[in-house]
Amino acid sequence: MAGTAEVITNHSQETDQPKIEITNLTKVYQGRNGDVVALQNTNLTIYQNEFVCVVGPSGCGKTTLLNIIAGLEDATAGSVTVDGQEVWGPGKERGVVFQQYALFPWKTVIKNVEFGLKLRGLNKKERREKAEKYLELVGLKDFANSYPKELSGGMKQRVAIARAYAVNPEVLLMDEPFGALDAQSRSQLQEELLHTWEKEKKTCFFITHDVEEAVILAQKVIIMSARPGRIKEIIEVNIPYPRTQETKLHERFVQIKNEIWAKVYKEYLEVKK
Repeated sequence: MAGTAEVITNHSQETDQPKIEITNLTKVYQGRNGDVVALQNTNLTIYQNEFVCVVGPSGCGKTTLLNIIAGLEDATAGSVTVDGQEVWGPGKERGVVFQQYALFPWKTVIKNVEFGLKLRGLNKKERREKAEKYLELVGLKDFANSYPKELSGGMKQRVAIARAYAVNPEVLLMDEPFGALDAQSRSQLQEELLHTWEKEKKTCFFITHDVEEAVILAQKVIIMSARPGRIKEIIEVNIPYPRTQETKLHERFVQIKNEIWAKVYKEYLEVKK
């Protein structure tokens, strides 16, 4: 069931081709006290270059869904395809950014960004050029030779994003990447991520618990139900890009945020029953 808004986006001619198709996806975990159904008959289509955010109560299967798309977990039933090819494991067309930065502490910033490129077989010159490009894109070119311990949390997450972009994935999967940051760093990285997305034209699947964050970033917000996780509703965000923190003050932004929060809160109440 779609929301009341129609998407307005400067990517309208680029988002008409399905990129990710999730069909009748079910995931069941076997526990000591019986089976736990994390996802049940989940269906979703994500289009080329589309920015999608997923919200819902804790335990509704958001991260499980991302992990299956990433090829880090297997589905119990159903399928996920990327460009028509079924996902059977990790692939170079999918990049993942987690809440924890997962940087190598013994490597410099630029060496962290180069790591995935080295695994792809790029030579030293190519690795350095690409790493420098993406560090500049996230505003960290001057910190290329620093070590992770010398960076703030927000800067570490920028390195993680630069590393993900450097390997040129077609799909960027992000699991609460800003969840551990302070409000100021979070707001700054939201704007930087949108800027990067506008330039790089990636398909983004972004998990967050923050409804306001979902609305500032996404073209579509996916609301998941309380366990077992299903796609409860899809709300299309009719706010044009580029968006800034000032966008959060606009009446339409507040209206959409409140609409989504009311639906998410209803699912939170289901968890408590």
